[in-house]
Amino acid sequence: MRGARLATRSYRWWTPYVFLTPYLVLFTAFLVIPIGWGLWISLHDWDINFAVKPFVGLDNYTELMDSGSVDGGRFWIAMKATGVFTVLSLPFLLVVPLLVALLMNGKFRGRNFYRAVYFAPYVLGVAVVGLLWRFLLDGNIGMVNHYLGALGLPDGIQWTTDTPAAWWALVGVTVWWTLGFNAVIYLAGLQDIPAELYEAAKVDGAGPWQRFRHVTVPGLRPVALFVVNSTLLASANMFGQSYLITTGAPADETKTAIFLIAETGLRRFDMGTASAMSFLLALTLMVTSAVVFRVFRDRQETP
Repeated sequence: MRGARLATRSYRWWTPYVFLTPYLVLFTAFLVIPIGWGLWISLHDWDINFAVKPFVGLDNYTELMDSGSVDGGRFWIAMKATGVFTVLSLPFLLVVPLLVALLMNGKFRGRNFYRAVYFAPYVLGVAVVGLLWRFLLDGNIGMVNHYLGALGLPDGIQWTTDTPAAWWALVGVTVWWTLGFNAVIYLAGLQDIPAELYEAAKVDGAGPWQRFRHVTVPGLRPVALFVVNSTLLASANMFGQSYLITTGAPADETKTAIFLIAETGLRRFDMGTASAMSFLLALTLMVTSAVVFRVFRDRQETP
């Protein structure tokens, strides 16, 4: 019996690697190699129009770190725009979906229909959403200003060309478009909280707010970590809304980092600088994600 086990082990030691091979092949082909190639490009003066692409080392990075240089100044303005959008949108993308999930978690007639209605915009592509809202938010012919005027409110707002109106337009469109995804995640977390905890809280005399604070919030903590981190990364990588609705106006104030990277690499053909921008943005997001995980871990450990 022991010999049979040894023989089985000696002939099947490679089994885990066989199962891992498809994933490792895809992981290497679509992640490791592109990252390595992008890092190599970032160390060169890489213009796709020229055959010669001289090695410049860390010059692309040092130029970007200098806010007084041309590329560095543009990059940090774009990083500021990315930060503004993230700070403005994150509270709405966390709180509004939670409120929707709390409503959708109740028992009422037509509940599944309303869940589908809230989630429906998320299945639309960014091109559809961007073009749709660009016309709706147009300062001259847009339906938004038309209805504002019908309600006796200011109707001359230039949603796509003036700040801060452009920022609120981008935030509003993004919340309308993506809140369904976060709401579904929150809803799954709510349904995973044992009903016995709510019943025990009621027996102890806890009201709705106390039950929310002491039962719902702790129960949603693992889900909230995912929602906060994924929403933070998605907001920091916003591109389509800015590109299609405001086109970076006014004066590049709403041009985000991803927008600038795409413009630098695909319009100016400066792939070396664009790659360096990408890695600096990725490093910033990695640090931010680490901070989010640390904050949630500390709260988990706090009694």
